[in-house]
Amino acid sequence: MKIGIIGATHAGVYAAKQIKSEHPEAEVTVFEKNTTVSFLSCGIALWIGDHVSDPEKMFYETPESMRNQGITMLMAHQVNEADLKSKTLTVTNLDTEEVTTQQFDKIVITTGSKPVIPNIPGIDSNRVYFCKSWDDATRIKSVAKDLKRVAVIGAGYIGAELAEQLSVTGKQVTLIDGADRVLAKNFGPAFTERIQKEYEKNNVDVVLNQFVSKFENTPNGIKITTPNGSYEADIAILGIGFLPNTDLFSGQLETLPNGAIIVNDYMQTSEDNVYAAGDASTVFFNPTQAIDYIPLATNAIRQGILVGKNIVEPTTRYLGTQATSAVELYEQAMVATGLNSATAKEKGLDVIETVIESDYRPDFMLSTTSVLSSLTWEKDTGRIVGGSFMSQHDVSQSANLVSIAIQKQMTIDELSMSDFFFQPNFSQPINYIPEVALAAVAEKQALTLAY
Repeated sequence: MKIGIIGATHAGVYAAKQIKSEHPEAEVTVFEKNTTVSFLSCGIALWIGDHVSDPEKMFYETPESMRNQGITMLMAHQVNEADLKSKTLTVTNLDTEEVTTQQFDKIVITTGSKPVIPNIPGIDSNRVYFCKSWDDATRIKSVAKDLKRVAVIGAGYIGAELAEQLSVTGKQVTLIDGADRVLAKNFGPAFTERIQKEYEKNNVDVVLNQFVSKFENTPNGIKITTPNGSYEADIAILGIGFLPNTDLFSGQLETLPNGAIIVNDYMQTSEDNVYAAGDASTVFFNPTQAIDYIPLATNAIRQGILVGKNIVEPTTRYLGTQATSAVELYEQAMVATGLNSATAKEKGLDVIETVIESDYRPDFMLSTTSVLSSLTWEKDTGRIVGGSFMSQHDVSQSANLVSIAIQKQMTIDELSMSDFFFQPNFSQPINYIPEVALAAVAEKQALTLAY
């Protein structure tokens, strides 16, 4: 069995490893246009902020370690043409410029995503940087120490973390976004209002409700123009989102309008013996019970593993995703899963978001810290579709717990009565997770009585 894998980001790496684990006899060939594999791009901002012990450790596999597992790794090999019906790939060796054609029994598409690059005058300036690949990371890192002013375009996770790390290392930062809040797609207003104050405390100029209309080089840097004003910096870094990198397969597979390849529960595409995983493909989003495009490393890894498990027979179903994620900004842990009230409304769900704040352990302890908690739930059924937590205490696993609750389609009533331990070192008699669920139940009962 000959299997060709296009791309060696997270999904491609895990697909190749799992295929060899399940089927040692399979001939697995991976084509990768770059010279590195498995780059943990989520660490770029931390590296820029000097919080990485060794940048080489931002890779969990190397081409050599993959070869040692019996996988043929063709690095610096660009797939130029892919005939998915015949399973034929035309490939250029970027080092020698030699072009070859190979045919396979099965094709796995793990080409990942590409940054959104809007058609803005001046965006091709050498002072505009991107934040996606190892090359992007090394380019930013090479100039970071000498920067005094940086404009970050986009206040999602990437931009938010970049702005924070640059500000704590003494840079003058301008954070620009077209939305009315930072992290607007990740958290509700109670959370974003609080973290925006932290940016302002740290001298970050937060510019909202403004889209960039032009970049223009100046003698000392770059000018960023919006409809409401202009801002100057040494460089601008774009972090405004990603699109599926699937142009190579245009017209050959069923896709979403943005090009994300539609896969079923077994990572199979609309073409026999062609699989897709990771940022190139769709996911099943459990809060909405529908397919969606959510490029996250955690989705890519699990989908890559599923390719390996299902490459011969469809045996292991995809359980879907809740898009669980986290970030730490100014010593505040911010974690989220599923939807908040704003994003749920965009998806057409009728929900309520219940928000409370309470200390994570009893006040008789020598120290404690407050936790801002929220649950988003369907008004009619009480089904949980989202949750968020924010604290200087480590609340990271709270999002994972609520993620499982969403996956299992639990209601606020069920979560409020679930078993959580009490011990004063760790929690209140009622843990903050069932506490916010109890508040949601009370809110639901009040609504019922009102009607």
